Order: sequence, then structure tokens, then C-alpha cells
Amino acid sequence: MDKEFNINPVDVPAIHTPYRVIKTALPVPGSVEMLESLRRHEPKSMSGQPPIIWDRAEGFSVYDPYGNKWIDFSSGVLVANAGHAAPRVREAVAAAAAKGTLYSYCFPNAARAQLVERLASLAPDPLNRVFLLTTGSEAVENAIKVARMYGRTQDENKYAIVSYERGFHGRTLGSQMAGGIPELKEWVGGRVEGFYQVPFPDGFRTEDTTFDSFEASLAGQGVEPANVAAVIMETYQGGGASFAPVPYIEKLRAWCTKHGVLLVFDEVQAGFGRTGTFWGFEHYGVTPDLICCGKGIGSSLPISATIGPDYVMDLAEPGSMTSTHAAHALCCAAAVANVDTILDEAMVANSKVLGDHLHERLNALMAKHPEVIGAVHGKGLMAGVHFVKSGTKEPDSDLAFRVTEQCMYRGVMLFAPVGFGSATIKICPPLMIDRFALDEGLDAFADAVSASVCGS
Repeated sequence: MDKEFNINPVDVPAIHTPYRVIKTALPVPGSVEMLESLRRHEPKSMSGQPPIIWDRAEGFSVYDPYGNKWIDFSSGVLVANAGHAAPRVREAVAAAAAKGTLYSYCFPNAARAQLVERLASLAPDPLNRVFLLTTGSEAVENAIKVARMYGRTQDENKYAIVSYERGFHGRTLGSQMAGGIPELKEWVGGRVEGFYQVPFPDGFRTEDTTFDSFEASLAGQGVEPANVAAVIMETYQGGGASFAPVPYIEKLRAWCTKHGVLLVFDEVQAGFGRTGTFWGFEHYGVTPDLICCGKGIGSSLPISATIGPDYVMDLAEPGSMTSTHAAHALCCAAAVANVDTILDEAMVANSKVLGDHLHERLNALMAKHPEVIGAVHGKGLMAGVHFVKSGTKEPDSDLAFRVTEQCMYRGVMLFAPVGFGSATIKICPPLMIDRFALDEGLDAFADAVSASVCGS
């Protein structure tokens, strides 16, 4: 996203409902000094989100220090699956901090043991090894590392990593090379050997959804199956909330098995109930060889994981694959409480039921505005609304940006548009949201779309 939100206060209509309160100009005049300070002292890249000072967040509500309140349709950035400041998570972090062990490097701690056992029990067989890290990018980097290590146990030339156009796997070097967004790689100054992208079969940007396109693309790039170590894909493409067809993934799984290739699902956004199943890949009915987790794994503190079978994950010798803050005791405690909350409070089922309602409403909105909404993708409480220039498939980032801003004025919190052309608005509230709040937020979103279209 290459746009900055306006930080000059705008008078907006007052709102007061049980879920939304707007009673000042936005941005709040009293917040402008802080916003200006941030823009002076931080890199420009940090100024791409709505200019609201987050003072506290609880459940699906975000509050500023000035008495305003928003329905959160962002979950931060798909982190707060169990809700902001989920009680059990807060209690677990407080209890862990009270023990006085705020850091333990890779020395064992009880919360770490609990979490890896829990995640291993939730992963499909034979994925029985859990490597805890801090960010989704780290999880992806380590998946690439162990995949290449495993590939080279078969053949020294088996190191190619195949991923997908328009895909996003993080902002570190390896994760961006696996990503499929060319402009995010320009800083590297050239292609890194061994990374290849193929078309992602979303049925919208890429109309050909057959598996033939996968094999044809590899052949066209001169990639031999015998040289591929892994295929990595987001369970749904993060930029557009786009899933691949089930038959395509079934054939991909068979192709990987045939050629000794590891199939890696990047579940950083899709896991922990987000799509109406605990793991997003359950929608495909296949088992991956490696899983990358992050974001919703903890609903709060920074933690991630790479999960895989022992014959892959045990290739690195003791001390050769670690991270300074991996398995941090506080983060592990938060994650254990988060997983228990999601499962015990039936949030996966809530994501499925309310997700069906969310998509029904968004598809109705697309039918009302077919000229500017090109597609609605996603499952569960994850939706991507693709805004396009009238009558085309060309992304309309200006319109998507206006809608996001209008939602801010109406008491609904979204993060800035993402995806192809920065023109997709993602709607992803915490999984504990109720239908009344969801509907009120969607009413405001629909009003914001109408106002933005009329103002275009």
C-alpha cells in the first residue's frame, strides 16, 4: 500500500450504538501531535494504516483515548482470533510474568513443553515436530531451510522452491523470494537462484484453474520435477483471501508425493479457526508435509511455528537451528491459553456459522455494486472484497482506500487495502464476534461502499 491516510481532522457524523461510538472529528485533533511525531521519527513504511491511536482493545472492540469505539474487522492483522485481550490469555501472560522468568532462550520451560505437545496433537500425522519461533516470516524461512536440507538428502540438485504468483509469505529475504509480488523484490536487485512462481488458480485473476497450468508453467521455466524440494503455498492467498479449487490441490498433493517434493502450507493467516475449520488446509482434504503458523496462534504476543515430520525436522543438528526469542515463556503461555480458548469456546464453529452469513451478505453487496466489486473470496470469518475500476478487472486502489477511510469514520476498523494493486479490503473480525455486531459492521461497510462509489 503506497498511500498515507490524511491526518488533518475531519468533522464526521456522531455515532452512538452499543458497538460503535464516534464523538469527535477524525483523526482526533488531540492525537495529531502524536501522529506527526510518529511520521517524523519512523520510516514512511509505518504510516500506512488508519490514523487512530489504539488505547485498548477488548473482544471485537477497539478504543482510542478520546472516547471513540470501533467494531474491529481487522483482528489487528489477523492476530486476535480469540479476541483482543482474551481473559484466559491475559491471565496466562500475567501468571507467567509473575514467575519472574521473562526470558529463557532455548533452555527448557514448562509453557514451551505444553505448547509443542498441544500443537503436535492438533497437527495431522505424521507431523510430530514443532519448532517455535516469533514471526510468520521466520516460520517460512525455516520451512524453506529444512525443505532444502531434506531435498538434498535425495539429490544435491533438489533444492528448487516453487511458490505462487501474487503470494505473500513475509518480508525477510527467503520469504520474499518465495512470494509472488515482483515489486516487493526490487530491493534485492535481481532474482535469487532456485525460486520459481507459477500461476495461482483463483478463478478471477487467473482464469485457468486446471493443474495443467502448474505443470506447463514449470516446464516453461525449465524446472524439472526431480529438482524441486518443495512447493509452498498460502492455504488461501493472503492478499485476496483466495482459495484454490479442491481438485487442483488434490492433484498437487499427488504430484508432490510422486516426485518426492514436500508440500508446505503457509497457515500464518489461515490457521486456528479463521476459515471455519481449525486448520485452513482441511478445506482441501489433503495433508501437507510442513505447516507454517503465526498470527492467530497466540492472539496476542509474537509467536510462530514450523510443524513437520521428524524425518524432515530432525535434519538440523542440536544448536544449528535456533532463534534468540524462540519459545519465549510468555508467548508460549499466551499461545496455550489461546488454543484452549478457541477450542473450548467453540470459536471454530462460530467462524463457520457467522462466516457463511458474512459471505452471503458480501455477495449481496457485490450484486448491488457489480461494476466496482469484482469478486468476494474467502471462507469463514475471512473475506476479501476485490475492488475494480468500473466494468473491468483492473484493481481500483483509490476506491478501496476511500472505503477503508469511510469505514473509519463510521466506527468500523479495517487495515489498509492489500493484494493485487492494493485494491482488496479484507474483513476478518475476531472469531468470538456475535451476529449483531457483525451485521452492524457490515451495514456500516455497505454504507461506506455506497458513499465512496458516489464520491468517485
